Amino acid sequence: MTLVLGIDSSTQSTKALLVDAETGEVQDERRAAHPEGTEVDPRAWLAAVDEAAGPLLERAEALAVGGQQHGMVLLDEHGDVVRDALLWNDTRSAPQAQALIEEMGGPEQCVGEIGSLMVASFTASKLRWVRDNEPDSAARARSVMLPHDYVSRHLAGGGDAFTDRGDASGTGYYSTRTEAWAPELAERALGHALDLPRLPSTPQEVMARIPGGAAIAAGTGDNMGAALGLSLDPGDVSVSIGTSGVCAMVTDVRPDDASGTVTGFADATGRFLPMTTTINASRILEAGRALLGVDHQELSRLALASEPGAGGVTLLPYFDGERTPNRPTARATLTGMSASTTREDVARAYVEGLLCSLADGIAALEDVTGTAAARIVLIGGGARSRAVQELAPAVFGREVEIAPGGEYVALGAARQAAWALASTDEPPHWEITGSRTVGAVPTPQVLGAYRELKERTEGW
Repeated sequence: MTLVLGIDSSTQSTKALLVDAETGEVQDERRAAHPEGTEVDPRAWLAAVDEAAGPLLERAEALAVGGQQHGMVLLDEHGDVVRDALLWNDTRSAPQAQALIEEMGGPEQCVGEIGSLMVASFTASKLRWVRDNEPDSAARARSVMLPHDYVSRHLAGGGDAFTDRGDASGTGYYSTRTEAWAPELAERALGHALDLPRLPSTPQEVMARIPGGAAIAAGTGDNMGAALGLSLDPGDVSVSIGTSGVCAMVTDVRPDDASGTVTGFADATGRFLPMTTTINASRILEAGRALLGVDHQELSRLALASEPGAGGVTLLPYFDGERTPNRPTARATLTGMSASTTREDVARAYVEGLLCSLADGIAALEDVTGTAAARIVLIGGGARSRAVQELAPAVFGREVEIAPGGEYVALGAARQAAWALASTDEPPHWEITGSRTVGAVPTPQVLGAYRELKERTEGW
């Protein structure tokens, strides 16, 4: 049996899966926690990957790393960390993102070059924040990497950094128009030139080897890895409810959305992965659970005991600012309560608020691509909620496929590793079993009330 190793270096932890390269069946898995926060010493990720993946490395013939997108890892001339990494969910650089858009000539020019409208999450905006606020750190910086690049280089034992077009397309200095780095954009952001990781000539290229000899594929961003792990076809949409909420559609057409609602990322196969991303996702359920003083099972029971529309209660769940829509300084709004509002209604409003936010994301993808979703696949920790599973098809207004629990980013990284090992034109076909399809009576009035509140609070 040929084994490959897929690694997910996420916001919260490192997960490592040892997988049968032919069937995709998981043979072994390990994990290690990451520090909390939006600003983290990236060396903690190296310790975590050593703990999680280290004992599995000698059994693998190839490996790849999927990592949290956008995070800024700055290194000096000696390859040492200049400052703590700023992660995707650190929104302090929102003013810098706007400044960079203006310097590029406006939204249309920005999207025309990098495929997306610059937001605070993007690496380039974080580089500009460092230039503006930490000039000494900016002056010391000689190279910039994404989290998955940094981990991949560590596993290779050092040497030149490398990345892939998928993760690179979320930096703000990769052009999806030319399919190449735009180093002048990184230089403009930080104030001087930076070394950028090497890009593969094909998605399945072997980029390096670990000291023990196993091949290392290019790796990719976590969302691209999940799409690969789910074996999404063009037109399929994955809806991931984790720390962030991500709706992603595989398409052959380069997206173009100057409004910034949809980010026009590349994927890990040569296609594109337009995406809508919310900062608030499973934390909405956690906030509801904490507010009501119940566990997640009881939160679901309460929500399902209420009626569609939660007795008139609507939640706009922007607890920690929001990315889609782009409201980095916003806060949550709960409205429509009366003397007869119950705990069940409040629980229902929290679940419906989460699902309405994701429904807007799906609609935006369909508008920008001109393609109706072929299927909607629900994944992530928040997707385990019984209330989410039962209410999603009602709020979305269509059937939803519930994927079995799994580490799809790590599985996608493993599939990329198997692809690099086989050097075939297409990734290996791995069958995912255990999915189920659920439907419900549509509740368009719920989404209507949500959108009315969203419009009414714009600018708050």
